[in-house]
Amino acid sequence: MNVYDSNRIADVLKPLGYSLTENAEDADMMVLNTCHIREKATEKVFSDLGRLKPHKEKREDQTGERVIMAVAGCVAQAEGKIITQRAPYVDLVFGPQTYHQLPEMVAKLTGERQQKRLVNTDFPVEEKFDFLPEETTHQGASAFLSIQEGCDKFCTFCVVPYTRGAEYSRNVKQIYDEALRLVDAGARDITLLGQNVNAFHGEGPDGKIWGLARLMEKLSDIEGLERIRYMTSHPRDMDYDLIRAHGELPKVMPFLHLPVQSGSDRILEAMNRKHSRDLYFDIIERLKKQRPDIALSSDFIVGFPGETEQDFEDTMDLVRRVGYSVCYSFKYSARPGTPGAAMQNLVREDVKTERLIRLQDLLQSQQIAFNQKMIGQTTSVLFDRKGREDGQIHGRTPYMQAVHVKGNDRLIGEIIPVKITEATLSSLTGEIETSETILSKDNQAA
Repeated sequence: MNVYDSNRIADVLKPLGYSLTENAEDADMMVLNTCHIREKATEKVFSDLGRLKPHKEKREDQTGERVIMAVAGCVAQAEGKIITQRAPYVDLVFGPQTYHQLPEMVAKLTGERQQKRLVNTDFPVEEKFDFLPEETTHQGASAFLSIQEGCDKFCTFCVVPYTRGAEYSRNVKQIYDEALRLVDAGARDITLLGQNVNAFHGEGPDGKIWGLARLMEKLSDIEGLERIRYMTSHPRDMDYDLIRAHGELPKVMPFLHLPVQSGSDRILEAMNRKHSRDLYFDIIERLKKQRPDIALSSDFIVGFPGETEQDFEDTMDLVRRVGYSVCYSFKYSARPGTPGAAMQNLVREDVKTERLIRLQDLLQSQQIAFNQKMIGQTTSVLFDRKGREDGQIHGRTPYMQAVHVKGNDRLIGEIIPVKITEATLSSLTGEIETSETILSKDNQAA
């Protein structure tokens, strides 16, 4: 979602004369778009601000003009005052629901009566999508499309309800029109985004409230759009229609990111997840009945307050029973302002580290086994960019695996059959399979 937001920030600034630059020393405006999910991400903001400060000062000395340094996103929303105290050279702080107001903010900072600093952390989420310009930042063959923001679940470890606000869904026409523009610009694969995307409840063209399944059915009609994905989801919102869509809509990819966080019912209750491990197992079983080849991804938190060795073993058991293609796992990090930050019975750091290593060893063994199963198989790959090596191109399988092959750049944007020859933990290597008929001068097959 931050990638999507960053692209839209660039779109908003373009009419003001700003364009993207790869070099900080050339920048007239620097925007750090931030995430507040984990403590390390927050600290990295201040580290990056310190790294960019000399570029700001040097540019201002060279041009005699103000260089705006801005902090955007969820850290800005949650810690606006702290940012201005720890980094007083920051000119602008704005939350994720206010970037459509950037022209006004920039004008206040650069006009004749310049404000010294501006902090905007309001929550006009209903207005933002109505006032954003049409996207002009080209995303390529794989694109992101935000359809929902905020969350009403209030998990005790999570800052999202406080930084992104209550759940809000865009209307279907807005989403459909944006999808058409993305496809016209070359997108073949669109990922629908939301903090709790499967809670989508947008108004449809018929005036009724549509769920995510019906929205994806509508998007499936778009010619040229070949792949549809969505993230991030909550188990409580995996309803019957959505599960059925995985079996009935061929454009919905056989890959689902469905965070569970813990395999212990006791810890799930402490996290206020509002679901049990058995409900999660039931969802997985129903998904596999609809789409037997579906690959699953998840998030796990290790060392939540009060987690015992048995609670952790329940998580390990869940992982073994489900089997994942890829996962994200972290040690618990208390976020200020959340109920979890006030909990007692904390798990020692060394215990959290030891458990995380054990969990990641298991998850990585599943990931490499899933990748190695692809060796010798032919799968469709959407190529989206050049690879790191000369003559190499990069793409994704339907299961979101990264694939590298030797190939011509003209194949970028195309979906091509590839035979997988090698597999590592993080990527696949393959060879493009082609079947071409060469005609002689008299149109006889040669």
